[in-house]
Amino acid sequence: MDSAVEGFLVWCRAERGLSENTLDGYDRDLRGLVSHLNECGLMRPQDVNPSDLSSWLVSLRARGLAPSSIARHRVAMRQLFKFLVDERVLEVNPAELISAPKVGRKLPSTLNEDEVSAILAAPNTSTVLGLRDAAMLELLYATGLRVSELVGLQRSQWHDGWIVVAGKGGKERLVPYGDRAFARVRAYMATRTDMQPAMFLSNRGAAMSRQNFWTRLKHYTRLAGVKRPVSPHTLRHAFATHLLIHGADLRAVQAMLGHSDISTTEIYTHVAKERLRALHEAH
Repeated sequence: MDSAVEGFLVWCRAERGLSENTLDGYDRDLRGLVSHLNECGLMRPQDVNPSDLSSWLVSLRARGLAPSSIARHRVAMRQLFKFLVDERVLEVNPAELISAPKVGRKLPSTLNEDEVSAILAAPNTSTVLGLRDAAMLELLYATGLRVSELVGLQRSQWHDGWIVVAGKGGKERLVPYGDRAFARVRAYMATRTDMQPAMFLSNRGAAMSRQNFWTRLKHYTRLAGVKRPVSPHTLRHAFATHLLIHGADLRAVQAMLGHSDISTTEIYTHVAKERLRALHEAH
């Protein structure tokens, strides 16, 4: 089973182009599965049957994992055994008919437009670091990028009014942005005298990391007086929700976010409706 997981992860990296975060998640979840199967005396994929896999999911529930986490583990399990069938290690997929726990759709937490404006105005743009942070925040809110896409941006991806984004699975998409974000990015880039290909650099001259940007965002959230928890993904949620509130087409938002399935984007219509309902009740 250990060799099967190793082969699956190598295939995911080479053939599917999955991100390191996704690969780490698959690795972590599948190592738990292998450990469970080994405890049951099952060392080879050929020894595994559906009841063994069902018992693993039951054990996850007994440990108190949320339905969404169990569903994620099931996806990793199904992908692994599908790979083994495709590679002719197995003739039948023992995971194929195992059902997932029902997962309620939790609406993402988002910010109102005043809160976003306060965060965007928080950096001190009289300094180079402030210019960099203002540019990153403006571009994040203007495009709805994932934080990994933002910190991974190269100069060659940035154009006047649009950027080329390398998303999940290596899929590229074109995302437009407005004049305000362009002005912020241009002001920051005017301070750069280096030849580094990365768009955004840390104060040590290396490419910005996700952790570094998250720390900066928390700092500006406090300065802006926003009390609720804010992450880079919160600004992505705000981007999508505010576009829909102002009448954007759902398919256009899907394309900009890089969602392969529109059902993923549709959750923002529910957020937008809740916001409109609250506004109606208040006014």
